[in-house]
Amino acid sequence: MNQQQPAPIIINRKKVAHAGHHGGAWKVAYADFVTAMMALFIVLWLMNSSEKVKQAISAYFQDPSGTGAHTGSASAGTGETVNISQDDMEKLKEKLEEAIKQKPELEKLKDFVQFSVTGEGLRVELLESEKGIFFQSGSPVPSAAGEDMIARLAEQLVQLPNNLLIEGHTDAKPFTSATGYTNWELSADRANAARRIIEAHGARAGQVAQVRGFADQSLRDGGHPEDAKNRRISVIVRYQNVPEAKPAQDGKPAPGEAGKPPATKPAAAGHH
Repeated sequence: MNQQQPAPIIINRKKVAHAGHHGGAWKVAYADFVTAMMALFIVLWLMNSSEKVKQAISAYFQDPSGTGAHTGSASAGTGETVNISQDDMEKLKEKLEEAIKQKPELEKLKDFVQFSVTGEGLRVELLESEKGIFFQSGSPVPSAAGEDMIARLAEQLVQLPNNLLIEGHTDAKPFTSATGYTNWELSADRANAARRIIEAHGARAGQVAQVRGFADQSLRDGGHPEDAKNRRISVIVRYQNVPEAKPAQDGKPAPGEAGKPPATKPAAAGHH
């Protein structure tokens, strides 16, 4: 009788290869953890920072490109909020234009009144003709039309919370005077004349923040320095909370710090 042999036992051993340190997946998880901790520390630091720092950081994330400083719609780099936007300035421009149209004698002069929204605010410019419209030739005394126009603008501007800057400009024609009265004095005196009219029509104390006399140093048409349109008065409605510009420190009357007009004015030659 044949004895049956038992079947052989076969064992299959599989070799499993392990990547070094479990494939490195732990590194990704660790990096995420470190990033989260860093974010937590930054938040904790911000919570204990000054209000000015918080506002500056908030303004950055709202307007990373920094355009708000030019339009008045975001922080201007000082942690302060500018409340009136460029769109508001456009609406103010339309309102001023409408106020001029309501008076027929002023509506005829609308081509000599220019409005532009700039990085500083709304700029209103009263441009002269060769014969002179808003000021008598060579004199800081406003004409009847000039006083009326400035008064009509003032009625609207004094209602605003914004500060005002007033600039006087002349053309490049030399001002001839035996007493040494020059374009510097003339531009400053005309700006001060406009200031007095605006204040007489209800400007609050300090609303006129600066009076600037530029003479012929900031020509509107540099290609034609003696053109009559370089002679002008500019009123700037500033965006709120914008830091004031410091006056220049030189030998000439500093723009933004025009002096008080003299008691008497010398006779002058030429058109300015």
